[in-house]
Amino acid sequence: MSDLISSRTIHQGKVIRVDEDQVRFPNGTTGALDIVRHPGASAVVPFLSDPAGNDPTILLIRQYRHAAGGWLLEIPAGRLEPGETPDACAHRELLEETGCTCERLVSLTTILTTPGFSDERIHLFAAIGLTHGAVRHDVDEFIEPEAMRLVEALEKVKSGEIQDAKSALAMLFAAGFLANR
Repeated sequence: MSDLISSRTIHQGKVIRVDEDQVRFPNGTTGALDIVRHPGASAVVPFLSDPAGNDPTILLIRQYRHAAGGWLLEIPAGRLEPGETPDACAHRELLEETGCTCERLVSLTTILTTPGFSDERIHLFAAIGLTHGAVRHDVDEFIEPEAMRLVEALEKVKSGEIQDAKSALAMLFAAGFLANR
């Protein structure tokens, strides 16, 4: 474990902050690290059909991502607002991006996205018992919903069509959760 000696902010953006941390490493040497600070996020695998059924269907979103160079197939997700709990964020993002609410939210796991340079943690959930309503996209979100069987989505992970790590891992966890019910 590293020990923090000092830290200074070198960039403050809308979503992230970049700090230059001076740290003492486990072997006693010191060095500088650029760390991306992120408030964290929640992501949700929304089940359109009974997850315990033989062939459950999930609701994905096709979202434009400038940094990735185009459209990605993902699960609904978004960053935590100040003071917001991960489950409240999951409910809010599910509603904003799909227009759905859920009867039950099941925690799957929490992941570190890129621990080599970022402190971002994403809390992964499964949403069960969906009720459809109106979407509430943010002005900078370009989203198209897409329903598909979970097994088909997992094949898209395997083939590389779904490249978003949080989505791939959340669907794998959801499939494992279903298998162990």
